[in-house]
Formats: sequence, C-alpha cells, structure tokens
Amino acid sequence: MWDFFETVRHRHSIRKYQPDMPVETEKLHAILEMACAAPSAGDLQSYRIIVVRDLAERQALVHAAHHQTFIAEAPVCLVFCADPTRSAAAFGERGASLYAVQDATIAAAYTQLAIVAAGMGSTWVGYFEEDRVRAVLGLEPGLIPIALMSLGYPAELPEPSSRRRLGEVVAWR
Repeated sequence: MWDFFETVRHRHSIRKYQPDMPVETEKLHAILEMACAAPSAGDLQSYRIIVVRDLAERQALVHAAHHQTFIAEAPVCLVFCADPTRSAAAFGERGASLYAVQDATIAAAYTQLAIVAAGMGSTWVGYFEEDRVRAVLGLEPGLIPIALMSLGYPAELPEPSSRRRLGEVVAWR
C-alpha cells in the first residue's frame, strides 16, 4: 500500500478500463467507507452516493454525459449527489447552496484517492446534463448530481499531465 503522497502522485484520469476485471465488492465497500470518512459541514454528510453497476444505466449515463463512453466501459460508475435539504436544516440557505455541494465534492475527492490506494483508477466527470442524470437514476426530488466517477482497473496509464508551479497557485501572506 502506498503512503498518502504516493497515492496522490499516482492519481490520473483513467479512460480505458480492463473489460474482464470487475470491481470486487469488498474493495468497493472499503472505498465507500473512505468516502463516508470525509469531513462534512456539521458532520451531516449532506450527500448521497449512487453505485451504478448496471450496464444499461451506465450507457444511459454516457448519453447524459455528452457521450463520454468510458463511463459505460468502466464496471462501476459512482454518482455523487448533494442533499441540500439535509444541510439546510442546520445551516439555512448557505448550507443548502454551498455546504451540501462541498460535502459531496469532498466525499468524491476522498473516494478518488481511495480508488488509487486500492489499485484501481477513476475519472471525475463534471460535464453532464443534471436532468438527464436525475431521470436515468430516478433520483428523489432535491438531490443534485454533482459528479460522476467511473471506476475500475486501468487498461492503460496516461502520461502525467503538467501542473502549474506552486508559485502560480499559492499566494503567501
């Protein structure tokens, strides 16, 4: 198992998955447990994670995500949804409009790192039509899809992408 810094350095967006390697249920549960360990506003976990294994649903998500075919090629797609009602009960409008989105996003980020630590790969997808995702999954009213995440064993590793230098991103005061 890698240490945290190596896990972060080895995270890449994976768009080609090994077709005959399903994600083991035990590993998927461990990954989802790490998502639930993520910090959240007021420890409310104002999000929902939908695990999509069904091929027909993954194919429908491909269409909702502007034909990003790797979503169906991966054996699992996780859909992270904000639950604004849960956060609004404690924090009002700011909880509904911001904290629930942050909670879902932080859970997704923890998930992505847990996937790498488990020896797999993923791609975070933010380019999709919310209403189509809602319809495909029959989401309950109020849930807001924030991110789709393909998940599986990589068939290839992309070249590392260039990153901005620290001085371009960080301002010291």
